[in-house]
Amino acid sequence: MYIAVTYDLYCGEPEELMERATEKQPFTFYSGIGMALDRFEKEILATELNGTFDFTIPAEEAYGEYDDEAVITLEKEIFSVDGKIDEELFTEGNILPLLDSEGNRFNGSVVKSDEKTVTVDLNHPLAGENLHFVGKVIIKREAKDDEIANAMAPSCSGCGGGCSSEGNCSSCGCDCSCE
Repeated sequence: MYIAVTYDLYCGEPEELMERATEKQPFTFYSGIGMALDRFEKEILATELNGTFDFTIPAEEAYGEYDDEAVITLEKEIFSVDGKIDEELFTEGNILPLLDSEGNRFNGSVVKSDEKTVTVDLNHPLAGENLHFVGKVIIKREAKDDEIANAMAPSCSGCGGGCSSEGNCSSCGCDCSCE
């Protein structure tokens, strides 16, 4: 199914608005291919077109509990390019693109830095949070085969996904070396 929803996402105690998907910029996804949290998808699939929803996903079914061991300290030298380190990368709250030993891309948020090291939080920003969604299903239809194929095509994560559906960075002009 191709689905578009509007919603307000609340988190915390007391609850605060964290994110909003509007009719002009709805959250869209294709069901069954992992584009949305499992529990979110289940709740939305159970809601009729033009139906409203109001549900909470506990942290363990969303982004998991906050893991203190996922806060790590790295040597700044691993970020050097041509022997130079861009200190602006290490501003508190900045998102750093990282690679694991198998070449998988992921992000970390800068917690603090000193002269030689940077401390990075690898937890999802909503880890440990219960997610309270209130919204409406505005589109719900069968997905077309070509839409699903395009949604599942490799995309570039190194430059914000601006590369072609073939995963080829030559189309966006970035130098992220996606393959």
